[in-house]
Order: sequence, then C-alpha cells, then structure tokens
Amino acid sequence: MIIRPATTQDFETVTAWLVAAGLPTADLTGAHMEHFLVAVTSDSSAGMIGLEQFNDTGLLRSLVVNPVARSSGVGRQLVAALEASALSQGIAQLWLLTIDADAYFAELGYEVIERDAAPDCIRQTREFSILCPGDAVLMRKVL
Repeated sequence: MIIRPATTQDFETVTAWLVAAGLPTADLTGAHMEHFLVAVTSDSSAGMIGLEQFNDTGLLRSLVVNPVARSSGVGRQLVAALEASALSQGIAQLWLLTIDADAYFAELGYEVIERDAAPDCIRQTREFSILCPGDAVLMRKVL
C-alpha cells in the first residue's frame, strides 16, 4: 500500500465514499483534494483522509476506509501520514469532530474537548458550525 496526495481526479471517489459513510461533503470541491491523502493498494483505493489548515491549527476531516480494508491498519497509517504532513506544514494541533469514532481517535492520542473551547478558526468552519450536529464530539491532538 502507498499513501499519496489526492488529485482532482479523486474527487468523485472521495465524495462517494464520504456520502456512503454519512460524512459531510457539502463544503468540498475539487480544490480541497490538494489537502487530502489517498491510500492505494495494487488494485484499488483503500482509504482517504483530509485536512483543512488555519495557520498552525488543522482540522482533520473525513477519514474513510474502504470496508474491505478495515481492521488492516489503513486508518492508522492515514492518520499518521496526515499528522506528519501537518507537522511539516507548521501545524501544532489537529482538531476533529466525530459522531462515532471518538474511541478510535482516543487510541491515537486525541482528547475530547468541550465544544465551546474550540478556537475561532475551527468554530468558523462549515463542518463545525453547520455540517456536523451539535452532539458531535470535538477532539484535539497537540502534535
């Protein structure tokens, strides 16, 4: 498996996976693909993950793993690759919102944070303010 930057050609696949997983897509365009990573095996895409950057703060969004590749470590590898990329871009902390993956991300070092403690740059995203329900869990990891 390799992890590579997504391209605009990946946009339809990425959005289809997100829709199938019940994740938000309303604010995504092909231009966002420059901040996504795709895990690819010899015969298919195995998963993807996205990032939005706000100076030294990042929003991890849209981790999706192909159902046939789940429990194989693809998700962990994608998160690690995104964290390494974020660090190289000067991001000091990553934030995320989740409905049902808080235990998974806690195992990866993310901590639950009260929503009212989110920095303004995260609060102003469509994902935080409109697309994710108010009961979504907010998490942070200092890199």
